[in-house]
Amino acid sequence: MHKGRGGRDPPRPNTDAAGRRPTLYNERVAEPRRYQLQSEAANRLIEQLVETLAIPPETRGYFSQMLITVLKLYEDGASTGDLKITNTALKELRYSFKVFAPYAEVPKVTVFGSARTPAGEPASVAAVTFGRRMVEEGWMVVTGAGAGIMGAAQEGAGGERSFGLNIRLPFEQEANPWIASDPKLITFKYFFTRKLFLVKEASAIAFFPGGFGTCDEVFEALTLMQTGKSPIVPVVLLEVGAAPYWRTWEAFAHGTLVAQRLIDAEDTALFRVVESVDAAIAEIMRFYRVFHSARIVGDNFVFRLRRPLADAAMRELQRRFDDILKGPADQAPGPLPQEGGTHPELPRLVLPFDRSSYGRLRRLIDFVNAQ
Repeated sequence: MHKGRGGRDPPRPNTDAAGRRPTLYNERVAEPRRYQLQSEAANRLIEQLVETLAIPPETRGYFSQMLITVLKLYEDGASTGDLKITNTALKELRYSFKVFAPYAEVPKVTVFGSARTPAGEPASVAAVTFGRRMVEEGWMVVTGAGAGIMGAAQEGAGGERSFGLNIRLPFEQEANPWIASDPKLITFKYFFTRKLFLVKEASAIAFFPGGFGTCDEVFEALTLMQTGKSPIVPVVLLEVGAAPYWRTWEAFAHGTLVAQRLIDAEDTALFRVVESVDAAIAEIMRFYRVFHSARIVGDNFVFRLRRPLADAAMRELQRRFDDILKGPADQAPGPLPQEGGTHPELPRLVLPFDRSSYGRLRRLIDFVNAQ
């Protein structure tokens, strides 16, 4: 194509010198599409409803969009079967939020393991001890409410300091007696809503030996952390009893998944295989020695810390983890403006994390906790 002076393409027809097409007076400029129903009358009624309920401005948009989404199912011609799934899932989410809400500030450990492990076996005995010891540390225990490992951990924790998230099955899933009559027992129809809360509410996760369900949960928990879809929390795999279980699983992770480049070697930092209840509890408590919690603020990962890091530690952090940082790490004495003043007493570590390796980020947390 012929170029004008200075090597620039000449303006295209009906464009200005910058290549922009001028807006004509009789031309309508498209506005961003609003999320709304096809019926303007229905949209107005939704606006009136949220105003009548005096929903605060900061959450009004969410309630409006949820109402619109539900009614869009009608506009889409959703089948009765799809409506049943949506209706049940929404009810399960709403009720679970309500049950957990009073305990939002209490740390919780979710315990997974086989429903078929008999009482008295080493894994069950260890689960009882683990549940009791975590309660002594000020934590609450969350289980799937079944028998075996779940019931043992529930027994150790006691109903008052635990939650049971049961699933309706045609076999082997009656709620264990330590949580059966407690108001913190929630029974789910769907695995996906149940699994959401088993992970969402966990500040730590402990895995005992188990079957398909346990293996499913360990891979899902690690996948969510590996992809940044779930906060990084300590994941401990308790190797209890004479027969190897998690060591065999760990050998598969290193010898097959890493060896065949199906995961990165650093991804194995997201879990720890431990040999005892004491080691499991020590690993969980060490994770929160200096690190408190994290959130995304703008383009940065922000760690809330129990105490600030020394200048020398900051320099060493930058040197060791420069491969996952897009710029210099920084500290702040309290919340960043976008945080809304949460945890004002805690200093912040501001990390320009590139969101490429959450296994490396887990090692960065270990470095912070070693200071």
